[in-house]
Amino acid sequence: MHTLNETHDPALTSWVESANLAGTDFPLQNLPFSVFRPRGSAEAFRGGVAIGDQVLDLAALAGLDVIDGPAKAALAAAAGDTLNALMAQGPAEWSALRLALSRVLRSGSADAQRLAACLAPQAEVEHEVPARIGDYTDFYTSVHHATNIGRQFRPDQPLLPNYKWVPIGYHGRASSIGVSGQTFSRPVGQVMKPGAEGPAVVPCARLDYELELGIFVGPGNAQGQPIPIASAESHVFGICLLNDWSARDVQGWEYQPLGPFLSKNFATTISPWIVTLEALAPYRLPFTRPEGDPQPLPYLDSPENRGAGALDIRLEVLLSTGRMRERGMPDMRLSATSYRHAYWTVAQLVAHHTMNGCNLRPGDLLGSGTLSGPSLQEAGALIELTTGGQNPIELPTGERRTFLEDADQITLRGWCEAPGRARIGFGACAGTVLPAA
Repeated sequence: MHTLNETHDPALTSWVESANLAGTDFPLQNLPFSVFRPRGSAEAFRGGVAIGDQVLDLAALAGLDVIDGPAKAALAAAAGDTLNALMAQGPAEWSALRLALSRVLRSGSADAQRLAACLAPQAEVEHEVPARIGDYTDFYTSVHHATNIGRQFRPDQPLLPNYKWVPIGYHGRASSIGVSGQTFSRPVGQVMKPGAEGPAVVPCARLDYELELGIFVGPGNAQGQPIPIASAESHVFGICLLNDWSARDVQGWEYQPLGPFLSKNFATTISPWIVTLEALAPYRLPFTRPEGDPQPLPYLDSPENRGAGALDIRLEVLLSTGRMRERGMPDMRLSATSYRHAYWTVAQLVAHHTMNGCNLRPGDLLGSGTLSGPSLQEAGALIELTTGGQNPIELPTGERRTFLEDADQITLRGWCEAPGRARIGFGACAGTVLPAA
């Protein structure tokens, strides 16, 4: 696991003044990666790093020849139209590049004037999915979400017997993953309505979001060679926000016996910025299990994971309806929680995914599953907040929501903060529902 080093020093400031403002997502201590280009242009996408309200163009930086040593090859890998080449390199190269970027962006840097020409305002750029995602696996790591959902369908046994023993996951659809700002048509699917004699093909009436984190894989493993939990995090490049949109009425009809299919594969939205595990090092917490719960099996257990496997990433969900935007009203917060409540850690997900010999590849994406906390106000999906649609949410316009309507926009935000530490943010993950095609 990453240890603290000079890049984490909360006293560091940048010559990019907006990076020093209170509340920014992107101070010098963060330096997350994306791919971008000027908005509306036909230019090639290239790697970028967020610093304050600016993007540092890594392709332009590579052309200046101010980065040398071990970081130079990592910079070249990061300058392409996807981050797969950088993801494939590994923690030593990532850390070297992060240190080099931190030094040239610090206040007093001799390279400040030259690097200023490599900056672009974030407000004037557009992003693409930052990697070629070969495979996407979505997990189910919140015991609170699993319990809340299970209670609606199995009041006497909300959790199935395997939940506390094995990280549950299913294979998602990589082709429909889009970056923040994604719009998608309300899905149409086969639904069995209460009392009906047979299913009907209709637009989804119970459209939902799911508050998740996305975990980008770095170096892969050879087929047949599991990744031990002790080294699992060396195979993780970083973390983004993820919204796994869900058609609950389609899901309720199709998920037995093989799980979600058309109810999940129509759209998934991720934030453009990937925050490295190294940047998150100050926000590590011990991994614990409630008293009386089974302890992880040996392949899912290690002293490092127990000591600092959890992450305190604060998360919130915001809703904006079409009517709210017409009236210039701010987004409404629906819920807030933290990743520290997850039942399984990042390292455990990687170790479990490969324990049967499955090979991961650079750029593969793992979803954490819906992240709900122990109280209803920390629920990560409408199906929980409204108890399956029985308790509508009242909006400031007088509108009500049990599930999402056309023109609704959901925005996820995430950040880490603590006294004496720099605030680390993830930016925004926004998506908007369009009418059914």
